[in-house]
Amino acid sequence: HVQLQACGGGLVQAGGSLRLACASSLHTFSSDAMGWFRQAPGKEREFVAAINFSGRRTNYADSVKGRFTISRDNGKNMIYLQMNSLGPEDTAVHYCFSDARSYYYLPNATTYDYWGQGTLVTVSS
Repeated sequence: HVQLQACGGGLVQAGGSLRLACASSLHTFSSDAMGWFRQAPGKEREFVAAINFSGRRTNYADSVKGRFTISRDNGKNMIYLQMNSLGPEDTAVHYCFSDARSYYYLPNATTYDYWGQGTLVTVSS
């Protein structure tokens, strides 16, 4: 069964915004770090953002810092990614993930405990 389900992607013009959401059915949601990574066609997977279990700590890839904001609602088992000032370089399938490790180590992780089907973000120039 689906454990992480992302949605909210779409086509947007450069400079626009999108808000991605991810619903989790994992019983470990409230204790796990959560985050987003993305993969563009022909490119390697790229870490985007992570948030700790409480939502009080976050980290971001340099490429999105200041433009993207990750948040979570532990009461609803949801995480979100607010993406502003989008550019064509943000075009990719965006995936949410869950991991038992500290959010601090996740930017350099080569894999994650769980990830779901992605949602496609396309930014036109």
